[in-house]
Amino acid sequence: MLPQFGLSEFLLLAAAALIIVGPKDLPLMMRRLGQFVSRGKAMAREFQSAFDDIARQAELDELRKEIEDLKRDNAVTQAADELRAVEGEMNEAVMRGAGDAPAVPRESGDGDDVTDAALPESGEAPKSSGP
Repeated sequence: MLPQFGLSEFLLLAAAALIIVGPKDLPLMMRRLGQFVSRGKAMAREFQSAFDDIARQAELDELRKEIEDLKRDNAVTQAADELRAVEGEMNEAVMRGAGDAPAVPRESGDGDDVTDAALPESGEAPKSSGP
């Protein structure tokens, strides 16, 4: 436990200091004592702030790691990546198939569905065999 000083103890110390040091040098001694205590407090604050910075940096590193893990494991990000991949595949398929037009159904005069792929090169309708 730290010793506790009351008003009577403090007055006793002040009287002893006045007698030992003398009235001429007492203000100089009190100033030096104040500077010494001030330097001690400044060192303690610096030491404490260094530990706080280290703790804060460790906490930030841990948070960064958690954020990176969440980014990697994020289902929305994975779904967006999969959609981009499918979009790229579809674009490639469209670009490859641009020369080969897909078969589009058209109606012929007799009600049968005919596709572009079933038409001859000349563009004429196929001849039906039958009555």
